[in-house]
Amino acid sequence: MSANSRLTIAVHALAWVALHSKLSDSPATSGDIAVSVGTNAVVVRRVLGVLRDAGLVEAHRGKPAGWTLSRPATEITLLDVKMALDDGLAYSLHSSLPSKNCPIGLSIKPALFDIYDTAEKAANEKLDCVTLQQALDDFLTRTKRAKPELLARFVKALPSRI
Repeated sequence: MSANSRLTIAVHALAWVALHSKLSDSPATSGDIAVSVGTNAVVVRRVLGVLRDAGLVEAHRGKPAGWTLSRPATEITLLDVKMALDDGLAYSLHSSLPSKNCPIGLSIKPALFDIYDTAEKAANEKLDCVTLQQALDDFLTRTKRAKPELLARFVKALPSRI
């Protein structure tokens, strides 16, 4: 799985946990999260396990079992999520050595390293400015515009705490 999809799955799962906590007293289950993400619950548990190790979520065993945020969604940035995953750089260079007898092969690594480093820093700055709560609010606003009945049905399905 690529770093970009792991970040997306992690943000999706965390946003689902945050929303679920507003609608229910019980923890969010991996199975329910997986249905929303559109993947297997094992994938969700692996990602949430990494986020647990980073202190972003807590796992609850027994009844009711599931996941809750370790701190408010307003205190978790998307950079926190990215750093927890520790997937390395978003952009990678050649895995093999390019030809030193080619003007491009000779200079591509240092040139692209500088470009990628600048891009990575800019992305991190942006991710650090967006909280999980802001992302969730954006998701819900877009859902209300696109399919208001979907959100209403979802909220009605769980005991409301909003």
